[in-house]
Amino acid sequence: MELGITGTILLTLCVTVILYIFTWRRTLKSKNLPPGPPTLPVLGTALHVSITEMPQSLVKLSKQYGPVFTVFIGNIPMVVLAGYDCVKEALVDRSDVFTARGNAFFSSAVFKDFGIALSNGERWKQLRRFSLTTLRNFGMGKRDLGDRIQEEAHFLVERFRNNGGNLFDPTDSLRLAVSNVICSVVFGERFDYEDKKFMTLLSLLQEQLSLLTSAWGILLNLFPRASYYIPGPHRKVFSNIERQKEFILQAVENHKKTIDVNCPRDFIDSFLIKMEEEKDKPNTEFHFENLFGCVMDLFTAGIETTNTTMKQALLILLKYPDVARKIQEEIDNVIGQSRSPTMEDRTNMPYTNAVIHEIQRFADIIPLGLAHAASESTTFRGYSIPKDTIVSPLLTSVLKDPKYFEQPEKFDPGHFLDENGCFKNNEAFIPFSTGKRSCLGEGLARMEIFLMLTAILQKFNLKSNKAPEDLEITPQPGTSGLIARTYQLSVEPR
Repeated sequence: MELGITGTILLTLCVTVILYIFTWRRTLKSKNLPPGPPTLPVLGTALHVSITEMPQSLVKLSKQYGPVFTVFIGNIPMVVLAGYDCVKEALVDRSDVFTARGNAFFSSAVFKDFGIALSNGERWKQLRRFSLTTLRNFGMGKRDLGDRIQEEAHFLVERFRNNGGNLFDPTDSLRLAVSNVICSVVFGERFDYEDKKFMTLLSLLQEQLSLLTSAWGILLNLFPRASYYIPGPHRKVFSNIERQKEFILQAVENHKKTIDVNCPRDFIDSFLIKMEEEKDKPNTEFHFENLFGCVMDLFTAGIETTNTTMKQALLILLKYPDVARKIQEEIDNVIGQSRSPTMEDRTNMPYTNAVIHEIQRFADIIPLGLAHAASESTTFRGYSIPKDTIVSPLLTSVLKDPKYFEQPEKFDPGHFLDENGCFKNNEAFIPFSTGKRSCLGEGLARMEIFLMLTAILQKFNLKSNKAPEDLEITPQPGTSGLIARTYQLSVEPR
């Protein structure tokens, strides 16, 4: 019996699909990639990786397939590294191979690979070296930047005090304070908390982050080509970027009018001086697009991560009031009430130091880390990883590695205290990642968290309208661990 034209077409399509799947699967096996869940064409391993709880679904897969396994984003393989030993072996011991950045498509479309965080090769090397040197020159890890943070902590304390014992959400106040520290480094000045331009910039940054970490942002990285064709709220990211560029460009023009090449005031001054020095080099990396990219990297990494950590810190201390009281006892013994906390105090405050480390470990605010890539084809733990393959260090599996942290799912400052109550470090404590791609603002973030948190606890007792046992300190469900829960607190002067 004849099939007819329609039947022939359907049969041809079925045979083609079967042959494609067979050939595709055979090609995957020949590559000797690390093992992983069953993979489908186009969909990849989407049926086995939760979009809304991705870190936990990857941790679950690591228990089944081991510390090195492969998932597929569509037809693109991504090798996931789980546990401290595996992550360290790749990012530290094999840093020559795994230092490259594996760019998320949508972020690349937004930032065009300019700046530090998403760039590679000579651009990344030059900009990271310049930025680290500049930040150190302006006091990262030194006393003068500590003075700036102390000043901002004072404004934060007063803003808390102005609530007069009423319940309030601390998120905005914390973001304003943390943002002003970055502004003092980038722009050479702090802004009044009511400054309209300042508030607009922060609003744009917050909206952008919310979009990129939303289900829209995650889906667009999983199915990147769709980002240019699908209408939706994600499209607003592009217009936001242009408005942020206008803000930075205006600041650059103002700096050009008042710059003293012998005495740079801030990051923008330093970059402009470097631009002038290299203006005749045809391939220089010091131009406005990279200046904008670096500034956005500093704001994105330096504001939301520290703000979220501080927000989680206050919530955790509401949950565990005994921990807050012990910190206050240490503050009273070491600092007292007559002066502001300084970074020099930290070495004499082992319990406070341990609590802050445990807050950062437990809060686990960047559970997926930032993607890396193999800069060359290599063999890792017996598996082949082709050049340019995305390699994702699963930081949540490191910060909650049971080999290094007893009862890792429990909040316990004892993870960083020895039997004598002295502070002890833990090599698996890498909330800022590790290796050559670790966060360049780590020193600044550590200073901010210590000085601001101790300033708050020096002056106030924290109060909640809920019983401690009713407070939930895990991230907001359905956000892949990226969004902290909202809550309210009040403060009582000590």
